[in-house]
Amino acid sequence: MDDFLMRALLGGLGVALAAGPLGAFIVWRRMAYFGDTLAHSGLLGVMLGIVLNMNPELGVVATCLTVAVVLVLLQRQRWLAADTLLGILAHTSLSLGLVTLAFLETVRVDLISYLFGDILAISPTDLYWIWGGAMLALAALVWLWRPLLAATVHEELAQVEGVPVFAVRLAFMLLIAIVIAVAMKVAGILLITSLLIIPAAAARRFARSPEGMAALASGLGCLAVGAGLWASLRWDTPAGPSVVVAAAVLFAAGYAIPRSRC
Repeated sequence: MDDFLMRALLGGLGVALAAGPLGAFIVWRRMAYFGDTLAHSGLLGVMLGIVLNMNPELGVVATCLTVAVVLVLLQRQRWLAADTLLGILAHTSLSLGLVTLAFLETVRVDLISYLFGDILAISPTDLYWIWGGAMLALAALVWLWRPLLAATVHEELAQVEGVPVFAVRLAFMLLIAIVIAVAMKVAGILLITSLLIIPAAAARRFARSPEGMAALASGLGCLAVGAGLWASLRWDTPAGPSVVVAAAVLFAAGYAIPRSRC
């Protein structure tokens, strides 16, 4: 196998392993639009990184973390509906990134790779970013698992039992921001949320426990990465979107299979 294909596979597997458990909580908490908002802010982070002469990946991480904190803080206000607020932030941050790009006349930026990913161009340095961020997110999620699950099942009851709900929610949003930042190379700004949601949604039908759903979501995500890269190599299709299509096929196949009653 060529080196670039191996790096693409390793990068995609790293993202899938972290995205599965986080995606399970996103599905349970109905936070898909939150993921989209954080992903759209990634382009602004790339442009700010270029303007400030810093690593674009660092710019993405900083911007996504900042937007995550802002989202959690603004959730506490009551003067504007949450979905309206998310729509404003998502499209404003994406548009700010595009406007900033227009001022970078002396810098050539491959906008398509940022929007839809460029998994076949993953470098060894990118692998360090992806696996480092993924392992950090998974370790933090293991530590947060019980309080986060309690807050997901019943937030008010968890608060009565002493769970610091606000801190847990903030930590969870920061973990999503980290995974989105490191996964941008794989699926891009417009598609990264699908890697969080689709495998988890497919796993939900067959899982018998929260832990089982998280593990199964990671497995289906890894399978989608392998199948998408194979399809891209076989039919010369875009690699990132092919991974997402493979995940969607797995989701459809899962719901086409009769569910066991035993």
